[in-house]
Amino acid sequence: MIRKNTCVASVVLTFLTTAGMACKSPAVEPPTGLVAEGHDSRIDLVWDRVSQTDEDLWHVYRAENPAGPWQRLTETPHTIHVYSDFVGENGKRYSYRVTRVVDDALDYKQFLESHHGERIVEVNGEESQPSAVASATTVAMDDEQLLDSVQKGCFRYFWDFGHPVSGLAREGFTHPRQNVTTGGTGFGMITIMVGVERGFVSRAAAAERLLTMVAFLEDVTPRFHGLWSHHVDGATGAVIPFAGAGDDGADVVESAFLMEGMLTIREYFDGDDPVETELRERIDRLWREAEWDWMQQPGDQKLTWHWSPTVGFARNHKFDGFNECMIAYLLAMASPTHAIAPESYYLGWAGRDDYVNGREYYGIVQPIGRPLGGPLFFTHYSYLGLDPRQLNDAYANYFEANRALSLINRAYCIDNPRQHAGYSELAWGLTASQDPWGYAAHQPDAPVDNGTLTPTAALSAMPYAPTESLATLKYFYRDLGSQLWGPLGFYDAYHPGKHWVSPSFLAIDQGTIVPMIENHRTGLPWAMFMKGQAARDILAKLAEAGATRGAGR
Repeated sequence: MIRKNTCVASVVLTFLTTAGMACKSPAVEPPTGLVAEGHDSRIDLVWDRVSQTDEDLWHVYRAENPAGPWQRLTETPHTIHVYSDFVGENGKRYSYRVTRVVDDALDYKQFLESHHGERIVEVNGEESQPSAVASATTVAMDDEQLLDSVQKGCFRYFWDFGHPVSGLAREGFTHPRQNVTTGGTGFGMITIMVGVERGFVSRAAAAERLLTMVAFLEDVTPRFHGLWSHHVDGATGAVIPFAGAGDDGADVVESAFLMEGMLTIREYFDGDDPVETELRERIDRLWREAEWDWMQQPGDQKLTWHWSPTVGFARNHKFDGFNECMIAYLLAMASPTHAIAPESYYLGWAGRDDYVNGREYYGIVQPIGRPLGGPLFFTHYSYLGLDPRQLNDAYANYFEANRALSLINRAYCIDNPRQHAGYSELAWGLTASQDPWGYAAHQPDAPVDNGTLTPTAALSAMPYAPTESLATLKYFYRDLGSQLWGPLGFYDAYHPGKHWVSPSFLAIDQGTIVPMIENHRTGLPWAMFMKGQAARDILAKLAEAGATRGAGR
């Protein structure tokens, strides 16, 4: 039904060697550290990085026994030291080996971009001798084991694909490799924490990595009144404008997502060893130095999204709710040093006349938000650590509100008023993601409901709709996994009607899957964030906002 990476069909990617396809050069060091790990229907491979740039190319080979014969699985060179062979059956044992491809003349950025356009990219490289052989067997998994397996696959985006210098989360798999994202890094920090709890990585290794990340954010990356830009260079920390001219300074929303992640891991890594102690001390300083009140222009109750050291508030993007940005207002209210007034909650964040909804869609009452709820990332980003079960205002309990939005999104996909191919009770989930035409905030009853489904939408809804979300996860994995699953988890999106699957993964989409599945399973991310003083202050300031609001709206 679906062809993987159909957008690559128009691209000609040629791999050549100096003496034909079988040439193996002793001048190129072979890969080391190859490990094979059996999962349900797939075998994952991981091997050692070789460079700080991560601009490396590989070929993966498979055989039914360690002696061969060998079949090359990679039509064109692979661009990451992780590979997932979705076999589609259990009880299958395979052996693998990997080679490295070196082409000093290759424009690596152009090679990555070739996944999105019509161009010819030749790889005239030398291929190394093969690595040592690693073998594994696919194994049937029950629901809990499958959740572990899916979480581990998505965890790899942040652990194995994190920037090799700073450790920060890269914007996307097919984006320039130096581009890292601050908000996605916050999501990744929580993902790494869950990885410790699930045994994917040792606590000591995770603490070291997180300290590297936080130290880079404090010591290297520019801050603007204590806040960060959306994109920075993962090696130098230099600002990379995200939204054009004037987006060269503070981004309060991305900074809030990052801070939520840091405050969550701060409570988990509570040991008295030097690494965990320094990690907490740095996070405490960054929390105290963030000037949230600077992002509220004089006389205004709303926060302004951007501030630039060159043009100030010229972009003048003031924002309110309901959308993904609630955590920015709540952290700003709870700041121990640079707080905004609690009144800003009802006069700023919840100040729109259409904030309250109260209507019924598909038999489900929607307490807040635009008709039919909008894209589902509204219900994810602010609530990776912040527990919506404890969040009440004059209009809603936010767990119940987010559950309603999730179920309405699913019901809309089942109803499918635009008659898109492939929507069903199992194939649902509209949110912002890539699509065949670029990128859009897909949502119910809007032109951007264009037939694109995004796995993170349904999977990250697991705390709110556990039965429905798990059923969809199993459908995506067991029925569509050979097309939808890749080296870093589920690909970003797919369009059944266009027979298209995104070739990419995005930090902000992969980054909600592991924490929200874990919030369903154990509540660990919610428990950690809510354990901290910042969460207690959020609840106190929210209550104060209600008390000062007065009667009525």
